[in-house]
Amino acid sequence: MALIKSISGIRGTIGGLAGDNLTPIDIVKFTAAFGKMITEGSTKKKIVIGRDARVSGEMVNNLVVGTLQSIGVEVIDLGLSTTPTVELAVPKENAAGGIILTASHNPGEWNALKLLNEKGEFINDEEGKKVLSLGESLSFEFADYKNLGSVTRDDSYEQKHIQDVLDLELVDVEAIKQANFKIAVDAVNSTGGTFIPNLLKALGVDVVYKIHCEPNGQFPHNPEPLKENLTDLSAAVLSNGADLGIAVDPDVDRLVFMMEDGDLFGEEYTLVAVADYILTHHKGNTVSNLSSTRALRDVTQKHGGEYFAAAVGEVNVVTKMKEVHAVIGGEGNGGIIYPASHYGRDSLVGVALFLTHLAKLNIKASAYRAQLPQYFMSKNKITLTPELDIDSLLTKMQQKYAHENHTTIDGLKIDFENEWVHLRKSNTEPIIRIYSEGPTQEAAEAIAQKIINEINEIVG
Repeated sequence: MALIKSISGIRGTIGGLAGDNLTPIDIVKFTAAFGKMITEGSTKKKIVIGRDARVSGEMVNNLVVGTLQSIGVEVIDLGLSTTPTVELAVPKENAAGGIILTASHNPGEWNALKLLNEKGEFINDEEGKKVLSLGESLSFEFADYKNLGSVTRDDSYEQKHIQDVLDLELVDVEAIKQANFKIAVDAVNSTGGTFIPNLLKALGVDVVYKIHCEPNGQFPHNPEPLKENLTDLSAAVLSNGADLGIAVDPDVDRLVFMMEDGDLFGEEYTLVAVADYILTHHKGNTVSNLSSTRALRDVTQKHGGEYFAAAVGEVNVVTKMKEVHAVIGGEGNGGIIYPASHYGRDSLVGVALFLTHLAKLNIKASAYRAQLPQYFMSKNKITLTPELDIDSLLTKMQQKYAHENHTTIDGLKIDFENEWVHLRKSNTEPIIRIYSEGPTQEAAEAIAQKIINEINEIVG
């Protein structure tokens, strides 16, 4: 069905033909290539791995572990884990890098290798290209039987991750405990099903309603934490009179809140709310990607900081954050990156900071949401076909809107006075994403439909 090699890693559907899907052959060759690349010239010969709970995870895990052993690497296997947990573990273990076995928000037929450097951050574009080249050429030797790598299983990192969150300066456990929150959690039957409830318990939340929290990989709905996929969570919040709902994706790097009225707080507003809290205590700059809401810009400026935009992709956001010394950043898909913890999207950090903020405000989630800048987003996509020339299409659209404020650092973003539209090829799926935002839902959808109609005219 699909094999996508990008800045986000090696991602594909399980089964089928090598080179067209994510097969054992593809897993082995790119794991070996990454292991060689990341340990070459380094005194560190250790790599940390962890996986989400999807059904293919154990098979992929076995292949990755064996392959890394075959090139002489010492493997620290965290087992069922989360993306941010592996990111934290890499520097703690003084490892050369890490591999997270997860296709993030993609459905159950997908899996992927997400690749980390020695800082526990995603490898850059240059390193990614080197992995792809090495994987295709396999121009290196494997270890002989005397020099095979070892494997250590370590299941301690869930608690270590939770403790790291509790130790953050701006996480106030006592305030959260005093708020007596009742919270429902939908973890789409992946690893968030243990990590999030256990974090809530450590934060002093005594009443937790668990929805789809059995980490068996049987996703009960599309795992992307969008409104249409979270009807069970909405029902649980309403039927139990919960103060809040929490939804995460399978690898727990995307975080969405649901208000006490059963409606979403908004995935775009996870970062906005956390930034509002952080900036209240630590003045500074913020960063999000080009497809994220203008509300972060408004909140940042309210607190006297400066907002910066980066190309889509966590590594791009992190690079910009370091460049401008941002105190908080992330992506509008519910991804929180808080440098005081680490440079990776982390739902556990996001939960603790949001709950602290809400507890200190002492208001309902819906009341707080009404206080934030009001923007509305429309997210659309066009499935790519072999004959569609995306570069030519974007060039024609750029020419059409040359008179408007626009940027081409990642696809094409056109900034109108009251709305914006962002067109880009996805890093993780064979689609063109068309995101738009406006002061009303109708305005956002109207500008998106206008652009889609113009694209259809161009492609015939």
